[in-house]
Amino acid sequence: MTSSNSHNVNNSLPKTLQQFASQYIKDYQQSHGHLPKTEQDEQWPSPCEQTEAADKGDVFWQPVAIGDEQLGFDNVESALKLTLHQDIKTYFTTFYSDSLNAKCNEGELSLLFAWNYDDFQRLQENLIGHILMKQRLKQEETIFFAVTDEEDTIISIANNTGAVWVEQVGCKPHKKIAGSIAEFIAQLTPVV
Repeated sequence: MTSSNSHNVNNSLPKTLQQFASQYIKDYQQSHGHLPKTEQDEQWPSPCEQTEAADKGDVFWQPVAIGDEQLGFDNVESALKLTLHQDIKTYFTTFYSDSLNAKCNEGELSLLFAWNYDDFQRLQENLIGHILMKQRLKQEETIFFAVTDEEDTIISIANNTGAVWVEQVGCKPHKKIAGSIAEFIAQLTPVV
């Protein structure tokens, strides 16, 4: 049985993500007069796609809750013989979306999400590669969830604590910027 405290903590990340995504879409629509758009790829459809844009080959999109689709990280955890921090599992299974641009005190960044089910599979492969690299380098495992405007600099969480860090690919995290993903997302401002 779980305590109500852990229940509240588990619910705060999806709520914080939804609030940020809603603000992002609202700001985007106020600034551009329409939903975000991207080039449509018929070989790479997404539940995020809304309607075709006036620009030939473009489609409007917005983040969409994953809902009943069963996405998980059991295969990743089994392959790595490691339990991933619950925050990262929640983060990547809350909704499908294109990247959402944001800024924080550290600068600009793009929050990464899966665009569709196949992209979720590709994301898992990238996370496995990242974690195996960390293990080979004898560094504590981190899991990235955002890229920055600085080359090879990512935002990740420490798998053992859930704290959010800035790190250069291949190096140990060098600057702690939040105690959790929810805390980090709550301090972001959308960049549209």
